[in-house]
Amino acid sequence: MTEHSDHTDQSAPAKPWGGRFQERTALSVEAFTASIHFDARLYRHDLNGSRAHAKMLARQGLISHQDGELIRQGLDEIESEIEAGRFVFRPEWEDIHMNIEKALVEKIGAPGERLHTARSRNDQIALDIRLYLREESGRLIELLLSLQRAFVRLAERHQDVIMPGYTHLQRAQPVLAAHHLLAYVEQFGRDRERLADGLKRINVMPLGAAALAGTGLPIDREFVARELGFPTVTKNSMDTVADRDFAIEFLAACTLIQLHLSRLSEELVLWASEEFSFVRLADSFCTGSSIMPQKKNPDIPELIRGKTGRVAGNLVSLITLVKGLPMTYNRDLQEDKEPIFDTVDTVSASLAIMAELLDHLEFNQERLRRCTRGGYMTATDLADYLVKRGLPFRQAHAVVGRTVAHGLSAGRELEEMSLEELRQFSPLIEDDVFAVLSARGSVNSRISTGGTAGPNVAAALKAAAAELGM
Repeated sequence: MTEHSDHTDQSAPAKPWGGRFQERTALSVEAFTASIHFDARLYRHDLNGSRAHAKMLARQGLISHQDGELIRQGLDEIESEIEAGRFVFRPEWEDIHMNIEKALVEKIGAPGERLHTARSRNDQIALDIRLYLREESGRLIELLLSLQRAFVRLAERHQDVIMPGYTHLQRAQPVLAAHHLLAYVEQFGRDRERLADGLKRINVMPLGAAALAGTGLPIDREFVARELGFPTVTKNSMDTVADRDFAIEFLAACTLIQLHLSRLSEELVLWASEEFSFVRLADSFCTGSSIMPQKKNPDIPELIRGKTGRVAGNLVSLITLVKGLPMTYNRDLQEDKEPIFDTVDTVSASLAIMAELLDHLEFNQERLRRCTRGGYMTATDLADYLVKRGLPFRQAHAVVGRTVAHGLSAGRELEEMSLEELRQFSPLIEDDVFAVLSARGSVNSRISTGGTAGPNVAAALKAAAAELGM
């Protein structure tokens, strides 16, 4: 046996593209170039695209209607076999497209060989990815809706609870817990909008671009688009097979979703700590320690926070993959699928379990009450009080700063000082000042649009519930 034959599979069937080759593909090349181990998950989209393509070919007279019907039946059988776990994916056929096509030919013979008329794997994979991302975008939008609803339910259960609001992780001003939670409803709402907007660029039909230049056969791209639910077709055949902008945009939107989940997770980890003790995570969403019996670890938010790195990494991976590619299709683009699949899996799982966790979360109201009594969090309210009595804000700021300094040295909060004590810093202060120095008074005063005042938050909750179909 020659040295060359040691590295090739002489018994392997010839490749469908192998007509100009004199040698079989090396086994190492077979292993290195195969993508079927990950792109098999595109089987439904590949089958749907092939059905629509075959129907169009028959309609245009490029294949007979009898062959078109045989192709459809064969593709239906293949789908049933895959879903039943009976289909054998063969790495020597490289990818999902060739595995399905070769299985079809084995089933129905020559009519199966006519399926690839007027298309290339280049536009075929562009179609599969667009169909996949269209479906997954819709699913992620539903998961985001579920998460937003979980926030609204949690906010409704704690509508009157006051908690410290923070800047620089220092106590800043009191806010309603519901107001804090509704901030995340806004963030994840923008995430939904980004996915919906990205669908406009995903939902464009690429089949018919063929390898890169289009086809000389009389196909009807618009018919295929209607069959597959695309509102329009791509306009330039070269751009069609080279484009992955839509996938990069999708990963960017997913990265923002995961970033928002990570910020939420960081707060939950802090809030569940003994130092904060703001929330109680259900036992069913925590784990223990193998050595410390007392431990109750917030593993779910920690893992979500950790998984954010891989999602951001997938975005960078795809950007880096595309940045140096000349027109049009290059085999490098085979590497686009795993970052896409991993991102979809990671973000989907994170959204689903976070919504479940929130439905079992409770705020420690007594602890929050104690924490809103310290930290001079109504200092700005005292400044606003002086502004309403005619003092310029900068002067009011200085007055309150001196008052806080006095409180720190005396060991008393603003609301604990006597009227005489407060008036030594400004004669504008009267008996009614104490109404604004309590946490409740501070919250109720924040009446500006988007502020934390009770009526504002109640209206915002009602509006959010209506928007989310609750």
